[in-house]
Amino acid sequence: MNLPNKLTLFRVILIPFFVFFLLAPYFEGYGNYIAVAIFIIASITDFLDGKIARKYHLVTNFGKFMDPLADKLLVCSAMICLIDLGKLASWIVIIIIAREFIISGFRLIASDNGVVIAASYWGKFKTTFQMLMVIVLMLDITLSQFAWLHILGIVLTYIALALTVISLIDYIVKNKDVLKEQK
Repeated sequence: MNLPNKLTLFRVILIPFFVFFLLAPYFEGYGNYIAVAIFIIASITDFLDGKIARKYHLVTNFGKFMDPLADKLLVCSAMICLIDLGKLASWIVIIIIAREFIISGFRLIASDNGVVIAASYWGKFKTTFQMLMVIVLMLDITLSQFAWLHILGIVLTYIALALTVISLIDYIVKNKDVLKEQK
């Protein structure tokens, strides 16, 4: 297994630790900071695995499949936790997760036809803004004296939501042939 794929798997392994520190009541205000640090480390691995894979020609079908899945697991876990903490509306998370299921369905159908659909630039922008949104919303919990974090969190939430819808439309338009019946 190459380094980019190991970084992707490391990101998946970090998710339960992130959720534990964000939601567990044992750390009296420090858990959120640990969760933010874990989330940032996991987000950095997303950037690094792709950069290393492209630079050193280590792109694999496993990486094309697992990298977006690891991102979805990380971001969706964070957003679900943020609903529980009262920082994110459930309807926004439902739209974002629905998009992820639709794209995963596209990837499964494409895979059955021998086609691997890699992440698009719109999808990468979407993921980046979702990660930024999650970080700011988590910081808003821990640093409530900074009102601008709350406003920035709202702005990033709606940008991430818009990019989610745009990237869904982009995937559907670019990959509509995947839905055609194969013989």
